[in-house]
Amino acid sequence: MENTENLTENLSERRLADAWAELQAHANSGEPLDADAYRLAFADPEFLLRRETRGIRFQLEMLKPDLAQAAQGIDNTVVVYGSARFPAPETAQAALAAAEASGDEAALTLARRHVRNAHYYDQARLFGRLVASYSAERPVQERIYVCTGGGPGIMEAANRGAHEMGALTVGLNIALPHEQSGNKYVSPSLNFKFHYFALRKMHFMMRAKALVAFPGGFGTLDEVFEVITLVQTRKAKPVPIILFGSDYWKRLLNLEVLVEEGAISPEDLDLFQYADTPEAAWDGIRKFYRL
Repeated sequence: MENTENLTENLSERRLADAWAELQAHANSGEPLDADAYRLAFADPEFLLRRETRGIRFQLEMLKPDLAQAAQGIDNTVVVYGSARFPAPETAQAALAAAEASGDEAALTLARRHVRNAHYYDQARLFGRLVASYSAERPVQERIYVCTGGGPGIMEAANRGAHEMGALTVGLNIALPHEQSGNKYVSPSLNFKFHYFALRKMHFMMRAKALVAFPGGFGTLDEVFEVITLVQTRKAKPVPIILFGSDYWKRLLNLEVLVEEGAISPEDLDLFQYADTPEAAWDGIRKFYRL
């Protein structure tokens, strides 16, 4: 009986290996993969990319990051949102020097704005260090990991801060028309790429113990309001939602108007808080959980 089971297992493994070897051979040679009814369904990209198999792709994007994080002990995260366009201070200063040398007024205006906003990169980096420093002293099951969208700017900064403290960091990247890859401070085994925004957002929330939103654009706003809505409607458990940079957020959003017009309840404004330093943001999380 045991020999029969081993034979079945070996045959199964060989068939899987043969299927993937065929795909790899085509990829290496740059040859298109012609339709083949006899190809195993799970090893048939043409089949998996059909409109009718979208539900299967949803499941795969759900499972792959979930299983990988669980295997590496990533149970609790602090999600950091923010602009991909705010560079590191050293990068901003170099761009400013180049713009000043060129005399290009448009480049100079852009470079000055980058220098002005680069301090947010430093603050996100310091915040990442605070989270990682706390976690380094905790038992494995109590550690909190920095999780970002995996891109440049603020996301890179938060991953960088945690990485500099020797911690694992998570990146949930998204395939966009302008091709990108995860920033170099995301742990390679936790560097995930998504096609569907919806599945990516779900993964942000699945392990989130807190969310910190640095200044950003449409993407950051989309993510912040989705989280606030989920907590407001009790579709997600209450978590600290921190808007970092009160001047930026209060200039951008006058949410008191929603109360004045009866669109939300006054207590809904308590779903989030402001912070202006990495220490204040981290203290808000620690107080919420009494860490």
